[in-house]
Amino acid sequence: MSKVRVRFAPSPTGFLHIGGARTALFNWLFARNQGGTFILRIEDTDEVRSSEESVGAILRGLSWLGLDWDEGPTAYTERQLEPGAKWQEDSGKGIYMPYYQMNAFREGIYKKPADQLLNEGKAYHCYCTPEELESMRTRAMLAKRPPKYDGRCRDLTDALRKEHEAKGRKPVVRFKTPVEGTTHFEDIVRGHVSFENSLLDDFVLLKTSGIPTYQFAVVIDDHRMKITHVIRGDDHLSNTPRQVLIMEALGWGDFARGLKFAHLSMILGPDGTRLSKRHGATSVEEYQKQGYLPEAMVNYLALLGWSTEDSQQLFKIDDLIQKFSLERCGKSAAIFDPVKLLWMNGEYIRALSKPELAQRCLPFLKEAGLAASGEITPYLESCVALEQEKIKLLTDVPRLVDFLIRDDFVFDEKSVEKVLKVPGAIGLLMEIAGKMRTLSEFTAASTEKLCRDYAAEKGLKAGAVFHPVRVATSGRTQGPSLFHYLEVLGKEKCLARIDKTCATLAVH
Repeated sequence: MSKVRVRFAPSPTGFLHIGGARTALFNWLFARNQGGTFILRIEDTDEVRSSEESVGAILRGLSWLGLDWDEGPTAYTERQLEPGAKWQEDSGKGIYMPYYQMNAFREGIYKKPADQLLNEGKAYHCYCTPEELESMRTRAMLAKRPPKYDGRCRDLTDALRKEHEAKGRKPVVRFKTPVEGTTHFEDIVRGHVSFENSLLDDFVLLKTSGIPTYQFAVVIDDHRMKITHVIRGDDHLSNTPRQVLIMEALGWGDFARGLKFAHLSMILGPDGTRLSKRHGATSVEEYQKQGYLPEAMVNYLALLGWSTEDSQQLFKIDDLIQKFSLERCGKSAAIFDPVKLLWMNGEYIRALSKPELAQRCLPFLKEAGLAASGEITPYLESCVALEQEKIKLLTDVPRLVDFLIRDDFVFDEKSVEKVLKVPGAIGLLMEIAGKMRTLSEFTAASTEKLCRDYAAEKGLKAGAVFHPVRVATSGRTQGPSLFHYLEVLGKEKCLARIDKTCATLAVH
């Protein structure tokens, strides 16, 4: 078998959504598993909806997930992935350029095969107006027939053709679909698939502008790029017979028969309906902004429609590549479970080294004004490490550690009322502070012993000492291990905070 060549071919009409990211991932995993080539192709022939902003969002999303492409637009490492970048100015890398369909159109790549089909009578010019097409659809639906093109321009006389052109009508090019027989293909996920040709219409190959439709451009590009496997969502299943017919009409029967298809199951929300914004974030960049780790996202996406025999849940990327196979992809719809994704993200966060965790948190700390230098300091790393076991999202971190970094942290009013504004609280804190000043070593162990000894001496429960110290130094009753964060804060800061709290309470 020839070397595996797969492609992810998004239409840049929006951001990289979950379904597209899953398709890209499965193509990438298959290519890496087989030692093949992963191609990124931008299918931007929708002149109205395609945008450079969407291209940038797609490239940024793939880059964040770590899905590097072997051929395609200029690699993300070679230029900045900023909004507004002129992506189409890049011809890309690879031997089958261009990888933007509009660039291929401008180079005339689609004209020759279209002319071939016209010359051989396998395609024809259609002059129907949008109003006429809408009328056809309406009549068909009223008659309870499939709303498809009725073929009225299929055998136009030269006289009628000239009459339409004299009226200024610009034609599209339609494929002359066989009216009899079946078109079938083998699908790695779904097995043998067959479509009755009579149920297909004479679909458009070229628009009035000469720009190819998706159905036509995808066939030409897959052929010229020598694609061996088409791995995509099952919403494309009904497109496949049309594309196979085009290949056969162009004399590419051997290519069509050698091409392997794998149509991936649909992704549904927890309520069993198609995944949409009502279920939460749908774009990859939204999850990045929410503080998910890319490796957790990749792990979770891999399990949407694929599994190992032993139902393994957590994978390192090399393990995922080694175990991935299209044969293990299921036919049933995959359910996107945000609760499981959140759990998985927490697992990945806990597995990070402390320096790596701090580095991953840096953008969120900077945004919150907690990393003024723009760099991770040893102190900042220690602060983040205190809460590693609790963090589920990187966006949690600023809220969890801000009191350690800011001396002007906000006191929780309920905590103050419940813990500090009780008889004896100020005296207790002042005595604890006095004892802390005598400590030669200010560690978690030494401060805990001090507080426990004080409680025993005064006949108090340990909590009656711990809680005032916590609120005085953090402003809240919840947080990381008290004595461990006291050690991170250090003796000077702890005493300054207790002194300030006592002074403030005394005034009030």
